[in-house]
Amino acid sequence: MNTKTKFSKVDNESVMEGRWVAPNYAAQHSMPVAPLDDSERLQGGAQKTPDLVCFSHLRWDFVYQRPQHLLSRSARERRVFFVEEPMFGNGSMRLEVSERENGLKVVVPHLPDGLRSEIATTALMKEMLHRLFLQQGIRDYIFWYYTPMAMAFTKNFSPIASIYDCMDELSAFKGAHSRLADFEQELFNQVDLVFTGGQTLYEAKRNQHRSVHAFPSSIEVEHFGKARVFEGDPLDQKDIPHPRLGFFGVIDERFDIELLDTVARNRPDWHFVMIGPVVKIHPDTLPQHSNIHYLGPKKYDELPGYLAGWDIALLLFARNESTKFISPTKTPEYLAAGKPVISTSIRDVVRPYGELGLVKIADDPDHFVKAAEGLLANTQDPEWLQRVDQFLANISWDKTWSQMSNLINHAVDLKRRGAARSQSAGEMRSQSATVVA
Repeated sequence: MNTKTKFSKVDNESVMEGRWVAPNYAAQHSMPVAPLDDSERLQGGAQKTPDLVCFSHLRWDFVYQRPQHLLSRSARERRVFFVEEPMFGNGSMRLEVSERENGLKVVVPHLPDGLRSEIATTALMKEMLHRLFLQQGIRDYIFWYYTPMAMAFTKNFSPIASIYDCMDELSAFKGAHSRLADFEQELFNQVDLVFTGGQTLYEAKRNQHRSVHAFPSSIEVEHFGKARVFEGDPLDQKDIPHPRLGFFGVIDERFDIELLDTVARNRPDWHFVMIGPVVKIHPDTLPQHSNIHYLGPKKYDELPGYLAGWDIALLLFARNESTKFISPTKTPEYLAAGKPVISTSIRDVVRPYGELGLVKIADDPDHFVKAAEGLLANTQDPEWLQRVDQFLANISWDKTWSQMSNLINHAVDLKRRGAARSQSAGEMRSQSATVVA
């Protein structure tokens, strides 16, 4: 299902200069949050589960990762609206709403190219968000942030609770906004809960908020476990010789280009399969050797089919500011596939995977080659695989979401009780004033 909301034509020059103000639909339509009426309460007086509105710097259809795993599960319990950053083009200004698994709605604002100024974008995003709330009947809701930049257009809303799922140190990424750290501090001051995407990130953020909780990358074991049974290679992989050393994920400034280049040159008999989109770096900067095969992005459902045909799985991350706090989701995914793994010394991979002997750690070409040679010489290690399965038995995206959901429900309950007490106290003061009068 795909719906589009069109907006009236505006004076581009006025918006860019800050002279145009979006119509105040909140005032005109008694916007959020109105008290629930009887039709919005369950039997016994319980309130309906609030909607969840997420603000993300990542596109839903880009790479299937943490936001998709968590919010698709949330959508089993409530309505979820995944609001992406604006897309700019030559078309008219509109709000596109389309449906994904479990009824989750992806919301894409489309803005004209001439409205790229921050003043214009902020004003229009406020207006579009108000319109979305009106059209979708969003009254009782939770805000879920992946990008602190959304603070610019959400400050005047009144969610029943707010969550910041801090999955990366975005301020360390290439092209990060100069005010991102300031907006993140505002976010810390406003939200009720902070989740972090890894242990290292938790240690960096735990003193910035009263309720910070570490939720490292998790796994759908059944999905990636399919790779333990080889049923034939995909067409674009079947002619690549063995041994195959593979990587899947986003290829960007975090990718260790030099390490791949050197190892591929030193071992021309090994073949490196690279799966994923190339972003924020030019493809020409990637090493080009006959034994490196760039197969492009693949769907989440296709990944086990590629993994099944690899001999070793790789975590080729450079050691720099943009990788200091990452917790790669692909670590447990590779292991669930039963593939031996070599990683550079990313802290959340070293702890716990390296320390438990589940992943080999190598930062330079010599140690990398030595680690790979050892794994290729010992392709069957039932004791290692047993330890892998014991570790993975304790984690899953279902468990992660269940723990998060409990914290969210508790925060919502506290806020509702506080609101009820405030309302009761106000009524008592009003009654007292009437009696005195």
